[in-house]
This record gives sequence, structure tokens and C-alpha cells, in this order.
Amino acid sequence: MTDILESMRRIFVPIHKEGYPFILIALFATIVLAWLWSPLGWIGTILTVWVCYFFRDPPRVTPIREGLVVSPADGRVNLITTAVPPAELDLPPEPMTRISVFMNVFDCHVNRSPVTGRIAQILYTPGLFLNAELDKASEDNERNALVIETAGTKIGVVQIAGLVARRIVSFVKIGDHLSTGERFGLIRFGSRLDIFVPLDAQVLVGLGQTAVAGETVLADLTANEPARQYRVG
Repeated sequence: MTDILESMRRIFVPIHKEGYPFILIALFATIVLAWLWSPLGWIGTILTVWVCYFFRDPPRVTPIREGLVVSPADGRVNLITTAVPPAELDLPPEPMTRISVFMNVFDCHVNRSPVTGRIAQILYTPGLFLNAELDKASEDNERNALVIETAGTKIGVVQIAGLVARRIVSFVKIGDHLSTGERFGLIRFGSRLDIFVPLDAQVLVGLGQTAVAGETVLADLTANEPARQYRVG
């Protein structure tokens, strides 16, 4: 019996507890729709399955070498540029490398710490709900900004709500110590994360690349090699 339960556990991806209320709502709606007209029940069933899929929280294997910055989100790397970090991060007003990861409604939305370190700053900013792929979403959209101190370096992580997203959920507070890959929050239904690292960090991803939260290495804070060039195709 124990072996059967363990096999089932490995087959079914865990669901984050934040998703339980939405799953219950979807189930209730499915029952009502099926009672009204059976074809509508099938639509509700599909919706319920999608809600379960959206709130999945699969285990991840995280690189542990010091200096690595891993992706805090599942999604597509849609921007790598140089930018001054947002004022709410309270970082020096000097350019840093910004790597943006865009999450669509089919990506896993549990966010994980990109480095091991202490949370030095958290600031929530209300705002608009523009398409998260737009560059101006970094300044105009609702967002939650974190500064993480790691080995004498500060990096910024900004959760940005998107066109469909209406809630940023944080699991942490100032002073908490996070390990690389540890969960720190989630964003419901489509969004983006911006990661700010020092200019001398070696970027290890390319535009258009698919990133996996807690696994894909975005940059190396300790590298002394020139930045690599990547071709997407």
C-alpha cells in the first residue's frame, strides 16, 4: 500500500495551498453548470483542471554553487538590458543588468529565490495592470519589490502583475533568510519578474530562452569571463 501511495505521489504534481480556494470555487461552479446543462459541466471540468494545473508546485533541483543566480520564475526570458533599478528597491541609482522573465497563464507561478541570502527590503506598490511584456510595466504596474543581500552583494527581484494578474502573494518578510530555490511568493494568472544584478555579473541566458524557476541559471556573480553571446533559433 505504501508503494502504491508513493507511486501516486510521484505521478501527480503537488498543488500549492494558495490554489485550494480557487479549485473549490471551480468545482462548485462545475457542479452548478452540470446541473443547469450537462455540456456546461464539461466546460467547468476543463476549467477546474486548468486551475489545478495553474497552481501546481513541482519539486525542483536547484544548483547550489555560490555566486549563481537562478531564475525566480518559470517563463520566457523576454528582456536583457541595462537599467537603473526602481527607486523602491533603495539600491544605488546606478545602472544594473536587468533580466526579465515573462510568465503566461500556462506557466507555473510559484516564485523562488534566485540566490541564498537575507531579505533586506520589501515594498509593495499599487499600480496598473498593463501587459506585463511591455517595458513600461516595470514602472506602471502593480508590483512587489525585494532586495536580497548575498555574499556582500545586493540584487533586486520585482514581481510585476500583468494584464490578467490581480494578486501578488508574498510568503516572506524583511529579515528572513532564503536558500536558493526556496519559495518566496506567487502571482496569480500571468505576470513578469525582473531580476537586477551587478553589471559585472556574467549573464548566462539568451533572449527567448525558456527559464525554469529554481533551476535555470540566469547569471554568475563571481565569473571573470566575458559575457557569452547566445543565438535563439
